[in-house]
Amino acid sequence: MTENKWWAALAVPLAAIALGLLIGAVLMLVTGTNPILGYGALLRGSFGSAVDFSETLVYVNPLIFTGLSIAVAYRAGLFNIGAEGQIIAGMLAAALIGFKFAGLPRLLHLPLTLLAGMGAGAFWAAVPGYLKAKFGVHEVVNSIMMNYVALHLSHYLVTGPLQDPKTTLPYSPDIAPTARLWRFLAPFGEQYRVNTGIFIGVAAAFLVYWLLYKTTAGYEIRAVGFNPPASDYAGMDTSASLAKAMLISGALAGLAGTVQVMGIQFKFLDLFGFEGFGFDGIAVALVGKNNPFGILATAFLFGTLHRGSQTMQAMAGVPKETIGIVQAIIIFAVAAEGLIQGWIPGLGRLKAFFAKKKGVDA
Repeated sequence: MTENKWWAALAVPLAAIALGLLIGAVLMLVTGTNPILGYGALLRGSFGSAVDFSETLVYVNPLIFTGLSIAVAYRAGLFNIGAEGQIIAGMLAAALIGFKFAGLPRLLHLPLTLLAGMGAGAFWAAVPGYLKAKFGVHEVVNSIMMNYVALHLSHYLVTGPLQDPKTTLPYSPDIAPTARLWRFLAPFGEQYRVNTGIFIGVAAAFLVYWLLYKTTAGYEIRAVGFNPPASDYAGMDTSASLAKAMLISGALAGLAGTVQVMGIQFKFLDLFGFEGFGFDGIAVALVGKNNPFGILATAFLFGTLHRGSQTMQAMAGVPKETIGIVQAIIIFAVAAEGLIQGWIPGLGRLKAFFAKKKGVDA
């Protein structure tokens, strides 16, 4: 992205966010609530204390991974709607390695658990990826079906072979301390659940940026996504690029579930408490324009809205569904990019000017 264009790409998401917040304020007024009090409660709920900020980051973390997962697949022209199933696969693998290999030194156990979760997510994405690359079968249908396979398989395992023998509840035994991510604020209280997974998420964003924009493999992935026939004509292996993108995408989604088990739950719970992050990742990637750094910012925004919505209802009487409406408007506005660009005064003329200038310079 050139210096002349970065601000234009940023203008649409910012305008969409402003529009969403504005309509949210109108909804509050219509329902008899003061928007200032409502949004003030949202900010207090997200940043009002160290514990609140910690919980905001807890929700942000999986959104980073799932947003990156969707973005990598999208760059190859794929729509990985199966991130939800890949999250489940990562959670299962992390829980299994976490308690089955108790006794290993932390130096081996922790990275082994991380790699197992990533590998499981990649494996789960490999099925629709292979079918797409080899036979041209649409990945949306296959990845949705894989979500249901993962959902029901995990339910069977956690109520059977992997169930904690000490309880009748549907969850696995606790993973060993050597497989747990460090909650670096835990010395100040057990209520601080933020952990080193947030640093892994930020590092993953930088790594994905490097992969997509600084390596040959990333260039081929983007080229295939932009124009498959031209990439084929240029000698690129389009099938291999599709498979690579899907494997990387699955590994990132699997990492979302892995970090949740290793840093938050310390076990595999019957999935339903975690359901939804895979689909939320689609929104994060869309609003972040499939750019790793944009995804970091959008994940933080959505995490803030989610955490703050819980206190808006308690402190200001604003239904938490209002924030869901705000998020939906933001997503719609970003999707309707041409419409939003028309609302931003002078943006179209300036973009045309820079495009013409670039053509002259070339």
